[in-house]
Amino acid sequence: MVEPQLHRVTLPNGLRVVLAPDSAAGRASSGQAPVVGVSVHYDVGFRSEPEGRTGFAHLFEHLMFQGSESLEKLAHFRHVQGSGGTFNGSTHQDYTDYYQVLPSAALERALFLEADRMRAPKITEENLRNQVDVVKEEIRLNVLNRPYGGFPWILLPPVLYSTFANAHNGYGDFTDLEQATVDDCAAFFDTFYAPGNAVLTIVGDIEVEQTIDLVNKHFGDVPTRNVAPRPSFAEPFPAGELRGKHTDPHAPLPAVALGHRLPDPVSELDAYLANVVLAAILSDGDASRLQQRLVYQDALVVDVHAGCGLMGAPLDARDPDTFTLTAIHTPEVELDRVVGAIDEELEKLATDGPSADELSRVTARWAASLYREHDRVVTRTLDLGSAELLHGRAELISELPRLIGEVSAESVASAAKALRPDARAVLEIEPAGDENATGGAA
Repeated sequence: MVEPQLHRVTLPNGLRVVLAPDSAAGRASSGQAPVVGVSVHYDVGFRSEPEGRTGFAHLFEHLMFQGSESLEKLAHFRHVQGSGGTFNGSTHQDYTDYYQVLPSAALERALFLEADRMRAPKITEENLRNQVDVVKEEIRLNVLNRPYGGFPWILLPPVLYSTFANAHNGYGDFTDLEQATVDDCAAFFDTFYAPGNAVLTIVGDIEVEQTIDLVNKHFGDVPTRNVAPRPSFAEPFPAGELRGKHTDPHAPLPAVALGHRLPDPVSELDAYLANVVLAAILSDGDASRLQQRLVYQDALVVDVHAGCGLMGAPLDARDPDTFTLTAIHTPEVELDRVVGAIDEELEKLATDGPSADELSRVTARWAASLYREHDRVVTRTLDLGSAELLHGRAELISELPRLIGEVSAESVASAAKALRPDARAVLEIEPAGDENATGGAA
């Protein structure tokens, strides 16, 4: 994949704009219509929500689809889908994104829609109460009534971290969600949804100067608002092993999650990427170290996974970020035996490093996966936007295959050595006893 040349402008109101023209996005020769991706990333996520308002960032994401200054409720859906497009939004630790992919002829429609809700979303008591109920039902479906719900992204942080920003449940506590007010929403919007706190990304079949004119037309009059300096969420590394336990009424088997702190993905990118390669060597594919040892050789677990990032993908957050190892095992296998086997494999990698074959296999798979994913307009749009917001460099996404390929065996060994047992969290998931096995969540 040849990465398109990026173009940047910043509007007087502070909105940062990244354009990635790509006439091949339409693939007209294969019968597909030319398409364009439009996303807006706001610099606010779970870690920014105030104490007593857990889940508020995600709740506000829902409210942004409930109408705006010029549009009634559900109009955003109708306009995008009526153009033959798709749309969605998602809330992460450090940002919230909104996107749509449409035929390129509908670009101005997408820009109007995003600018209108950046200017003034329709936040009413009716919309708020309705979306609180929607979010609560989402939590029931995805966490409370689901085996291993919230494992590990909700349950591990309170064991590993000590501050509210890093440790609290980003999905939200029902009491906190129910107590949210329209005034809370207005304050949240004023604080975090200013144009100067956002990145607009446009990818695909576009003409640069014409697109810049359209951006100015629709976003240029969005009022400038003050943007407060982003606070640091840094906290000290653990000084010992931290342990926690959670009873899951729906889990058929016990499980364990190990959490380690990662190098800063912004200021220590090379060291961070060594951990990305380490995670792949440990659990990516049947030939990986933990699959071979824990699943096939010793038959200790039925599932094992290693990865960077609590939300399931690396480079999705600023510092602090988390290296996670999870395993589901049978009741007759003791937790400490599973943890001990993981530690032994880490020690082998710390001492001897990975083989040349392991490195080449992992880097080849990573490069192929990145090229495949970024061939999709939606993925490329979102990744460019998040890289610009978090790293200040949207170009990072096209550099990743090379950077991953340059990770050395020595760097992977150093990363494995840093995952020390005396500076981690261990979360045990325990199935409920027979007397609670049929109980449901509220």
